[in-house]
Amino acid sequence: MVHTRTAALAERSLPHLTPDEVSRYSRHLRLPNVTPVGQRRLKAARVLIVGAGGLGSPVALYLAAAGVGQLGLVDFDDVDLTNLHRQLLHGTRDVGRPKLDSARDRIVDVNPNVHVELYPTRLTSANALGIMGDYDLVVDGTDNFATRYLTNDACVILGIPNVYGSVYRFEGQASVFAAESGPCYRCLFREPPPPGLVPSCAEGGVLGVLPGIVGTIQANEAIKLLIGIGEPLVGRLLLVDALTGGFRTVTIRKDPECPACGTREITELIDYDAFCGTAVEPAQSSGAPGEITPRELAGRIARGDAPRIIDVREPHEWALARIPGAELIPLATLDAARAKFDPSDEIVIHCHSGARSSWAARYLREAGFTRVFNLTGGITRWSVEVDPSVPRY
Repeated sequence: MVHTRTAALAERSLPHLTPDEVSRYSRHLRLPNVTPVGQRRLKAARVLIVGAGGLGSPVALYLAAAGVGQLGLVDFDDVDLTNLHRQLLHGTRDVGRPKLDSARDRIVDVNPNVHVELYPTRLTSANALGIMGDYDLVVDGTDNFATRYLTNDACVILGIPNVYGSVYRFEGQASVFAAESGPCYRCLFREPPPPGLVPSCAEGGVLGVLPGIVGTIQANEAIKLLIGIGEPLVGRLLLVDALTGGFRTVTIRKDPECPACGTREITELIDYDAFCGTAVEPAQSSGAPGEITPRELAGRIARGDAPRIIDVREPHEWALARIPGAELIPLATLDAARAKFDPSDEIVIHCHSGARSSWAARYLREAGFTRVFNLTGGITRWSVEVDPSVPRY
């Protein structure tokens, strides 16, 4: 199955291969399904990778090595030490550098024939169509629901295949969405889950090798689409279980009522943070429902005016790092524990980076506890801004 957008590569004036490239791609050229024509299609191709992290790393490395002519990278983060166990575009010496800088250096080292276009920005409804419109396909290497829905909707509107991947703990998924006659991401997940229900990798963790497995699958799907060979994962969701070594596929059917690719109700991009319930509330001072910053909380503690601090992480996280004076009440036990709370108490809830605690704070406020705050940025921000001796993980 070949998408119209990628099929256009067959009609595009294909660049010739230099003698160096013939040597470099010689093992490709010997494949009967690739041949010099397929390799020239790769050289003519333009692929946008959203995210230069765990998934984006193997995608970028393998597409560069395969000879894709232009790679676009969208990312706005800096390299952090916690990235390095899975994000192989970056090394220890890159910590603190913009991810796009280290990614470009690594890609050019792998294949100097590849043109790398950098987009040091957050992908938003305002810029997505403009950025994606110049590419033959998009590879989704994001780690949050808002950007996944944004990427999906933009690909449907533009008619660009969306090579999807996701990872969490020991499980991964991959598929090809927004392909002609195939389903899109919204056919599988019409609505996002409630905020905080599905922790991010930062919250829940991920086996370091898993993004490599899934990202390599995404790169393989992209190559098949660009050359026009094999059977892409259109209408199929590949599920990966790293603990058992199991792979299985689930059939996904195009939903005629899908607002993106079915009824085509979605004709423009929306506010995806609001859609997914992840819009950041403005920080408020203590005494009113909302947010409290680590510095504000530290000041309260120093003045002897500390609120009740509840940590909703898991016991193994508690063993790694903790805020002095906090009490551990894992999120799964919060409902049972709230019977012992005093409604007049002022409560600050925290987790690793703020997602689970944000959900917990809303839950308690809806249950009638009016003096509840979420610690913005969680214990990670506490370590950065207040107490560096608290380990970051």
